[in-house]
Amino acid sequence: MNPQHVLDVSKLPTYAYGNRSLMWWGTWGMILIEGTVFALALVTYYYLRDFSETWPPEGDPPRLLFGTLNLCILLASGLPNQWAKKAAQREDLRAVRLWLVVGLLFAAAFIVVRGFEFPALNTHYDANAYGSIVYMILILHTVHLVTDTADTVVLTVLMFTGPLEGRRFVDVAENSLYWWFVVFSWIPIYFTLYVAPRML
Repeated sequence: MNPQHVLDVSKLPTYAYGNRSLMWWGTWGMILIEGTVFALALVTYYYLRDFSETWPPEGDPPRLLFGTLNLCILLASGLPNQWAKKAAQREDLRAVRLWLVVGLLFAAAFIVVRGFEFPALNTHYDANAYGSIVYMILILHTVHLVTDTADTVVLTVLMFTGPLEGRRFVDVAENSLYWWFVVFSWIPIYFTLYVAPRML
């Protein structure tokens, strides 16, 4: 083989951030798929509402306290989440460790409040179609929250124990992107479950 036609790629980076990373594309693919699932669940909720004379059928909508508290917790969690992402892109290990731990505290607080949120729905999953769709939407969001929290726990442990390859910082940055999906998906869910039943 002619040496002039050999391309030396040994000096190219083994990882990248943003849209130059396969992890970024994979994360966006997951967000699109899971976002579609949320959209279908919300459409089902409004479809059922359209065929009901009273909504909710049992009279009382979910109590506002715990859902609103979780809305505040999730919105506030965006700050340490974004700071963890920026620190990861700078490959600032100390800051990444700090903001991942702070982010996990917010996630833990949300999960605890979610435990109080289910009993405050004023319905049950097997009560009727309304109860089923409300529980399904809340469980869907909880699954996303818990799985991303578990992913964050793993990344946090790796940031403290190693190995600390550059790809780990990319993982933190893309984990942050998915957390934003968890945060922003809660806004239309909150409006649907807590605000919409009180509007009409």
